[in-house]
This record gives sequence, structure tokens and C-alpha cells, in this order.
Amino acid sequence: MTHSAPSFDRYIGIDYSGAETPCASLKGLRVYQSEGNTDAVEVPPPPSPRKYWTRKEIGAWLVEILKQDIPTLVGIDHGFSFPLRYFEVHHIPPDWPTFLEDFCAHWPTDEDNVYVDFVRDGIAGRGMDRMGNPRWRRITEERCRAKSVFHFDVQGTVAKSTHSGIPWLRYIRNSLGDRVYFWPFDGWEIPQGKSAIAEVYPSLIRHAYPRGEMTGDQHDAYAAACWLRDMDQSGQLERYLKPSLKDYERAVAGVEGWILGVA
Repeated sequence: MTHSAPSFDRYIGIDYSGAETPCASLKGLRVYQSEGNTDAVEVPPPPSPRKYWTRKEIGAWLVEILKQDIPTLVGIDHGFSFPLRYFEVHHIPPDWPTFLEDFCAHWPTDEDNVYVDFVRDGIAGRGMDRMGNPRWRRITEERCRAKSVFHFDVQGTVAKSTHSGIPWLRYIRNSLGDRVYFWPFDGWEIPQGKSAIAEVYPSLIRHAYPRGEMTGDQHDAYAAACWLRDMDQSGQLERYLKPSLKDYERAVAGVEGWILGVA
């Protein structure tokens, strides 16, 4: 069986953490990278007294990596947008760039000394004016039974990582412009030769990749990088880039975002 040549030359999986501040060194922040068809290896943080990555460092590193002329597919383990109900309740136009600006104006979780909980508790930002409801879920979350991006304080939640990670998506977008493609917000078909960033959900894929001696966070980042590589090189990525959606679902998902790997 023949399939098209791979679209990317490099694959990066990031397991994200919404703990503490953007400048905190966090054991839960892990980055793995595969080049070509090589096994994914862990990328250490920049040299410093800190042992682990910070969210701020990951944002800056991704900007530098994606400036290179190497088509790269990045998978990050947090939500990139919110359910349509959030847009409706808060009277935000159904447009992802508008959402990014509005969110960051209320949830300044990329500021050096801001915790997600500081915004939740009213100590920083204006999060009270932009709260969600854990019963609101995106179509992609319903389809794969993932928790809501508003489901805080429970095991396995992505709420904190989502609320701390979204401002860094804006930072990358503002830094690189059209050099990087945010899927599916920029469209469902990634142009050939372009680097892209997509949301991933390691729970869906980690079973396919032995954990060995890795921590859970390492394993999730490793599995994400390996899965992106394997899907692209086997010709299956195309199927996941064009999930089976009705027209209205596709329109909504273009605003809410989609988890790459949910068919």
C-alpha cells in the first residue's frame, strides 16, 4: 500500500502543566522531539540553575524552533479554545484571534508572578468576568469523553494547563505570524512545508508506547511526539486532520478547536 510522503520533518510533544507561575521550574513540563523517523528523545530546558522547564521558556523555545526552515508538527497537551457556549454567554465573536485577545485581557496568566488561582480568586486579572461552567464541553471533548476545560480541582483535569497555556499560544502567534499554522483555527488543511501546532490528548495514545522508566509526564510527551511521527509517516495523519464532522460541527470546531487524534 502506497501513501503520500510525510508532511513534516520534525515532531514535538509537550506535556503541559498549569501549576505555579510561568517562571516556575515544573517537573510536569516535559518536551520530547523526534527528527525524521528517529525515536523521540527528551529536550532538556535551557542551561540554568533550574532543573525543569518553565512555561515562559517553552514559549520562547518554540518561537526559536519554529523560525527554522524545518517543517515541524507540535502537539501540546492543553485546550486551545473554549466551548461555543462560552463565546455566547460572554458575547465574544466566534473568532479564535478575538478570543485570544479577550482571554488574555482577563486571564493574564503569562505575567511573571501570576498563578491561575490568583485570577480565579480575584487577586489578579479580571477572571470573574470570564468564567466558564464545567458542564460546557467542546464537541471534541464530548466525542472522546475528555473533561471540560473549565473542570478545575479534579484528577486528570486540563483546566489549569489550558488557562495558563492559552496566552503562550497568543505569544507564539504574535511572534511568528503566518510562519506557523494553528490547526484547525487557520483551516483544516495544513499547507505543505508549513510548521503547525495542534492540541493533543495523550490519554488517547499513550497505551501504544511503552512507558519504561519514564515518569507519567515524560511518557505523555514522548507518546505525543511518537504518535505525531508515526501518523505522518504511515500516511494516517491526513485522516485525523479531517475528522468526520457535519458541516455545522466543522464550523463550531473551527472556533472551539479540535484534539488531533479524535477522528
